[in-house]
Order: sequence, then structure tokens, then C-alpha cells
Amino acid sequence: MTPFRNIRAVLFDLDGTLIDSAPDLGAAADKMRTDRGLPSLPLERYRPMAGAGARGMLGEAFGITPDHPEFGVLRDEFFANYQACMTLRTRVFEGVEELVRRLTQNQLAWGVVTNKSARFTDPLTRALPLFASAGAVVSGDTTPHSKPHPAPLIEAAARLGIAPEHCIYVGDDERDIVAGLAANMGTVAATYGYLGSESNAREWGAHAEINFPLDLLQLLNLA
Repeated sequence: MTPFRNIRAVLFDLDGTLIDSAPDLGAAADKMRTDRGLPSLPLERYRPMAGAGARGMLGEAFGITPDHPEFGVLRDEFFANYQACMTLRTRVFEGVEELVRRLTQNQLAWGVVTNKSARFTDPLTRALPLFASAGAVVSGDTTPHSKPHPAPLIEAAARLGIAPEHCIYVGDDERDIVAGLAANMGTVAATYGYLGSESNAREWGAHAEINFPLDLLQLLNLA
């Protein structure tokens, strides 16, 4: 791996990169099935679609897409279910706490840029001790545009007081890499996250890939 150089901050996607929220997202969607008398689906069905939020969960639970006439109503029900359970089963991925500790030890700022709305991001990050040291948390509705638009990443860099070219962005979805490249940041694909069965991270154009959170230290020459 070739280390990035002159990096002063690391920005991360949230779901599928820092935290495993698939159990709570899946439970919120599955409750909608069981409430309607449909059989429960195993978490393994929901996990690959967790990075797609309501669209992915409802697609798996009911086989519908956002253009379905009932999608909006079902999405609101899903959001209510998720808000009620979103801290019950969600955990930080193995290696992430150590990674953040090493970043802060080496005076690297860090933050979060997610497409999750602040309605969920704020209470979730408050509930997990990991995020106490985050210098910026930017949600999907913080700026007028969400990823793959670069605006949220540029906003996070501004909050940290660091130029985008001195930041890298780590995410487990193609839109993360598209946004990072558009923001003039170094980009890292996290292949341990919620990659769907049709995804091939090597086609995203990221500067690097990691298969485990602590692999990032090698890219930053901190290993």
C-alpha cells in the first residue's frame, strides 16, 4: 500500500464504515413484515442492503422501489420503527475504536459524513462513546445536497478547519468515493462494510481499499 501524504484529517461514512447498524435497520423493516402477518426474514437478507437505508430495507422487505405509490408511507413507518430501536443492536466495527485512538494520538482530526438525516445521526452518535472525539459530524440534510455531491464533505473539512486536499474520505459505497473525488480528497473504499452482491469496489476509482479498519494506518504511514 502506498501511504497518503500530507494528510491532516480523516473523514468517514457512518453506517457500514464505522458502525454496524444493520441489525437495527433490519429489525425496523422486519417489524413491518411481522406486523402485517408476513414471515420474518433473517438478518443476512437485510445486511447487504443496509447501506441503502430505507430504500434498501423496504426493497428487501417488500420488493418495492421508491417509485411505488406506497413507498412514502412505508418509509415513514420504517423511520418511526428505526428511531425506536436504533441504539439497541448497533455496534462499532471491530478495530474502529483502536483506529480512532491512533488517529487522535497522532494529532489527526477526524469526522463523519453520512447520508443519514440528523434526526438519526445526532442521537446515535451521542449514544456511542466513540464519537466524543469527532471534530465534525455532517448528516445527509446538513447541506442542501447529500452524497454523491461533494458539498457535505467540503462542509466537514471546513468545520475541521482543514483544506479538502489534506483530508481523506473512507466509505463502503460507490457514492462515497464519487463524493470524495469530487471534493478533491483522497479516497478509501472500505470493503468490510455493506457491499451489495452486485458491487465491485475496484470499479469505483478509489485511491485505495482496506479490508479491515486498522488497515488504514498503513495508508497513513502510522502502522
